[in-house]
Amino acid sequence: MFRNSYDNDSITYSPTGRLFQVEYALEAIKQGSASVGLVSKTHAVVVALKRSAEELGSYQKKIIRIDDHLGIALAGLAPDARVLSNFMRQQAMSSRMIYNRPIPISRVVSAIGDKAQRNTQTYGRRPYGVGLLVAGFDETGPHLFEFQPSGTVLEYFGAAIGARSQSARTYLERNFDQFPEASLEDLVLHGLRALRDTLAQDKELLAQNTSIGIVGLDTKFTLYDNDDVRGWLEKLGDVGSTRGRRPPEEPEPEATEDAPVTDAPPPEETDTVEPIETDA
Repeated sequence: MFRNSYDNDSITYSPTGRLFQVEYALEAIKQGSASVGLVSKTHAVVVALKRSAEELGSYQKKIIRIDDHLGIALAGLAPDARVLSNFMRQQAMSSRMIYNRPIPISRVVSAIGDKAQRNTQTYGRRPYGVGLLVAGFDETGPHLFEFQPSGTVLEYFGAAIGARSQSARTYLERNFDQFPEASLEDLVLHGLRALRDTLAQDKELLAQNTSIGIVGLDTKFTLYDNDDVRGWLEKLGDVGSTRGRRPPEEPEPEATEDAPVTDAPPPEETDTVEPIETDA
């Protein structure tokens, strides 16, 4: 993408009907490290890959708790995510104070969707440069929503956002039929395998760069970071990137005594000439 005469603000359409500022915000999401979410009949799980700015710096926070039944994973501009998470916390507290109940997941994601959409209609504002995976559990069960800067909010069985997230989506599409009946442990391992597919070729999942968030039936939103993640990574086993690996070669069939395997070609068939009987 490059600068053109229709990207000076977020309220001007191009002749092809595009809002370039919104598309630039979507590109900002692709620059962030990956986050993956998936949901079963009883739980919702988000896993995220943290990134550090430099060797001496700390890792960026990727999963944020909103309420006892709700949390988010982000990809993109962390300051924008902080603003949206504070707004979601205000909505959650208002619901508890006014209605004395946790806020429904669909209501809070609709609220941030409306808030983001207003930025695409108001001159002088810019879209939020962050994507969110909203995981929660309410009276209707577990839910996973994806929020986009355009104000679009959609519910998914499994979703991935951030850099190289297409590899994670491919894994989720191949295995999503196992998610509804999966146990909590299997659901988390599915999420870690999908996250592992987003790694660069020379990287691996570590306790320092991996975050896990879990919420579900009789389970408050729980965040696992640093040493709390080690147990999950040990269950995962192979934590290295799968990029660039050659598929295992098929073993050659073993020779048996009854049917030895040789490289010799089969004998050629020859025509035999039977003797002709004569009267002599």
